[in-house]
Amino acid sequence: MTTGVFRYLDPATITPDTKPWSKVDIDATSFARTERRRSVTDIRSSGETEFGTDISGFSVHLLPAIEKSFTDDTAVREGYYAEVDALLRAKLPAGDKIKKIVIFDHTIRKHDPSSPRQPVQQVHVDQTPGAAAARVRRHVFPPEEAESLLKGRYQIINVWRPIGHPATDFPLAVIDWRTTSTEDKRDLVKVDLLYPLRNRDGDGDDRGKEVLPDLTTIGSTEGYEVKGETYAVQPSERHKFYYVKDMTPDEVMFIKCFDSWSEGQEGGQGRKGIAGLTPHTAFVDPDTPQGTKGRESIEVRCLIFYDSE
Repeated sequence: MTTGVFRYLDPATITPDTKPWSKVDIDATSFARTERRRSVTDIRSSGETEFGTDISGFSVHLLPAIEKSFTDDTAVREGYYAEVDALLRAKLPAGDKIKKIVIFDHTIRKHDPSSPRQPVQQVHVDQTPGAAAARVRRHVFPPEEAESLLKGRYQIINVWRPIGHPATDFPLAVIDWRTTSTEDKRDLVKVDLLYPLRNRDGDGDDRGKEVLPDLTTIGSTEGYEVKGETYAVQPSERHKFYYVKDMTPDEVMFIKCFDSWSEGQEGGQGRKGIAGLTPHTAFVDPDTPQGTKGRESIEVRCLIFYDSE
């Protein structure tokens, strides 16, 4: 077990009449953060606690990848995406019922000043229900198929893996879904996610096009567009944090961002006890040795559709 200082949305800095925003390429938000010191339990030594994407919202697996360098975008899309597809079908609880997987995005993060995508130090969830449905309509064709798939069970799973060396620096912490406010969602605040217009070339695909942001306009939304909606998370004494100490590139974490069957889900599809999401964040482990290599990681975001029961 270790401790960490976690950055939450400060509820005192948002108002009911103005929707908060956050930028995807830089640590800039319309709201302030508030910090809480919390204990973080190593999943490997967590004893009798049971985890799983349908139980806690996350799971960890020893699944070495064939792809190792993640420096060639084509190799990632054509090779590693296929690996991720196979991993999900093999390890998700209802993997035998998966009818379709659409991998729509990936991000490589490096704790390095030259990297345009750094580890995110704010407790968050990647997609809201509205953003999840928008992703289906954006990435599934023809539109008739998208609307049909929206009527069944679908999920967004973020497949997270360290690159090159263990993620000792800036490890990833996750909050057990069972310790969030599952029904009234009072922990969660919808936030517009802003993408820089300079990354767009008309094809709607931002992968591999990140550039360093302009620090002189950090507080302005000019040159940005709303292209997603995430949940920021407010502090709660109930939250229990977990991580994988020194998580290696041979290990992978499934992080559930959305599940249309989750408990408390709108529309009447929710099922008792099924985890809906996993708040997560990078954090500074005070036990990190000096001189530790900066964390590098890849996250692959996937839409998963299931056969109807």
